[in-house]
Amino acid sequence: MFDTRPDREAEVVLVGRSNVGKSTLMREITGHKFDTGGKPGVTRQPNHYDWAAEDFVVTDLPGFGFMSGVDEEYREAIKTDIVQYLEEYADNILAGILVVDGKSAVDIIDRHSGPDEIPYDVEMFHFLRDVDIPTVVAVNKMDKVDDTDERLNDLCDRLGLYPPWKQWQETIAPITAKNGQISPLNEAVRTHLHEQNRDDLFKFF
Repeated sequence: MFDTRPDREAEVVLVGRSNVGKSTLMREITGHKFDTGGKPGVTRQPNHYDWAAEDFVVTDLPGFGFMSGVDEEYREAIKTDIVQYLEEYADNILAGILVVDGKSAVDIIDRHSGPDEIPYDVEMFHFLRDVDIPTVVAVNKMDKVDDTDERLNDLCDRLGLYPPWKQWQETIAPITAKNGQISPLNEAVRTHLHEQNRDDLFKFF
């Protein structure tokens, strides 16, 4: 279990499979550079970023799913740690940001959907909501997607949200983190902060 969490009450977490751009997004949100690896699964422990004066932390949890050179047992252990962390701190987490790759998310979900298999992204989306963490899906790398509406509608469909995606703008946020284009995510996160009477944290988003 991860035990590196700073002693902070309020938290926003980033979750998602390896190589979807979580660390890049973390840098955009915090203005602070974190080590990002070329290989999936480089982040093995959470990256926490807290502001000295604020009772608030942003956490980038390790990537889950396929990692080259990492065996199944280790992958499952990381996933278990992530789930336990989210369960333990669910009451403190004001928003969970599930980061997916806009270009490949629907294909990956379809490839792993079967009678005995729930795709990681779908499972994580429903898990976050089951533990009452307000959830935003940051659909990253949208600069590589031609048919934006169609792709986002398909993603909604896979997550069990009725298309069109535009009626879910507090849940589905198309972004391109590496270009700093994250305003739909900031808007969505602010909606959830406001609902929890935390407008004081708007300055971070």
